[in-house]
Amino acid sequence: MLDRTTAILHWAVSPAMREQFGIPERPDDARGFEAGYAVVRRLFHRLTDAMDPSPLPKNHRLDKTTARRLQTAADPAALQQHAALLLHTGNALVDASLARIRPHLDTHWDGSTALDATPVRTYSRGLRTTGPDLATDPDAGWYVREGDHRDPDTLPAKNAKKNGKRQRGAAKAMFGYDATLAIARNPHHDGTPRPDGAADPRVPPAVVTGFTLDKPGHAPGPNAARVLADVRRRGHPAGFLAGDRAYNNTAPDDFQLPARALGYRLVFDYRQDQLGIQAGTAGAQLIEGTWYCPALPQALVTATSDLHREVIDQETWIRRIAARTPFQLVPKQHPDHEGHQRMSCPATAGRLQCPLKPSSLGRDPRLPTADPEPSPTGPAKICAQQSITIPPEVGAQHHQVFPYGGADWQRVYFRLRNNVEGFNGFAKDPLHEAIEQPGTRRIRGIAAQTLLLAFQLAHANRRKIDRRLATIPPDGHPPHRRPTRRRPTRPLGGWTPTGHLTTQ
Repeated sequence: MLDRTTAILHWAVSPAMREQFGIPERPDDARGFEAGYAVVRRLFHRLTDAMDPSPLPKNHRLDKTTARRLQTAADPAALQQHAALLLHTGNALVDASLARIRPHLDTHWDGSTALDATPVRTYSRGLRTTGPDLATDPDAGWYVREGDHRDPDTLPAKNAKKNGKRQRGAAKAMFGYDATLAIARNPHHDGTPRPDGAADPRVPPAVVTGFTLDKPGHAPGPNAARVLADVRRRGHPAGFLAGDRAYNNTAPDDFQLPARALGYRLVFDYRQDQLGIQAGTAGAQLIEGTWYCPALPQALVTATSDLHREVIDQETWIRRIAARTPFQLVPKQHPDHEGHQRMSCPATAGRLQCPLKPSSLGRDPRLPTADPEPSPTGPAKICAQQSITIPPEVGAQHHQVFPYGGADWQRVYFRLRNNVEGFNGFAKDPLHEAIEQPGTRRIRGIAAQTLLLAFQLAHANRRKIDRRLATIPPDGHPPHRRPTRRRPTRPLGGWTPTGHLTTQ
């Protein structure tokens, strides 16, 4: 990349522009190129030195004792300043690639975003974590496609035996970084082409709006929060926010609460051990991200767990998820500036009949009737009052804006998540940016890797934008190219955690 920069600066731009930037004239030969390249390389390293959040030297193996001494002696405040400058600079490069469609984004994008941490290799050979030395890129780490991708204490040994049996190695291991990407998407439209074959202009291309690098599996929540804060700092709106299960497995103070404070509305999926009742306050129960009346029947509480345990079938699960709706607490107003929200009892809100709220009985015989369990201490607060206040920290780890598994949840979650996978494949194309390959970024260290990856992501955005604009007809004329052919999608409402209904 630096050699291309050298060629552009010295022989591709106009003489007037070279004069404006103080770039000297050089002969277009080997000596001229080498002289220009030396200057570009020196300036690049001056830039990375000024924003390197790591005190460790690169390009040679460093013993761990010396590394610890350097880290202890470093100034934490200075390193934090470097990290902030690196984040802002890298994302400024990415944001510049969006200039062509910024008015389009402002019109058709509500800020809905998908988060993902995708692994990228570094141009360094990884060493065993139990060895005495660090790799020549000491800021990188091992990625293992298992669990949370964190660098294990030791890499899986080949042909290791346990209880006399050979153990399988990790499915995939690489030495590099996790790139946390924020990818824009309008989830309110499915992207179906118009009848004339042109692309739907209401669906902007899936583009990266922010990113950061870190060791694989290290602080996914704080890294995502930093990226989102920088996206908002640059004036982009906040909409729905979806990510994989790593994000709602983090501490709420690290990710969920900061994201909500920035204005994002979270949409989550859950692991099997996170299903059912997740939190409670004043008698209300948080069940798979949504607040419910304490009289929600047990069969509805355990519906998703029962599906995984094959106690019920998929059709029964869909019916039970729909049957939860009348028992949902009803928001009385938007959360206040601190995130506190008043929630009404569903019987008070006219969604349910309940003997503890006599005025709700007989109001509408079509409404289900709650059967609250008697308690020696009297009814819960939500049952004794018309409404309660739920603080932002209660249930924050798993709370989300849509009932889990419903049509709205499916529409937003899958449209956002599918765009992540699509962009990853697009940017990893070996014929273009090939961001996963180490040979495309041959300078070691997190600062250099961040800046080089920023240029690659900006280029991927430009390619995405060019392809999208070519499918939108200018001034009523036919488009220059057809939109990408979409695979048939299943109708909303047929999804279950164990797969789509086989009858659909």
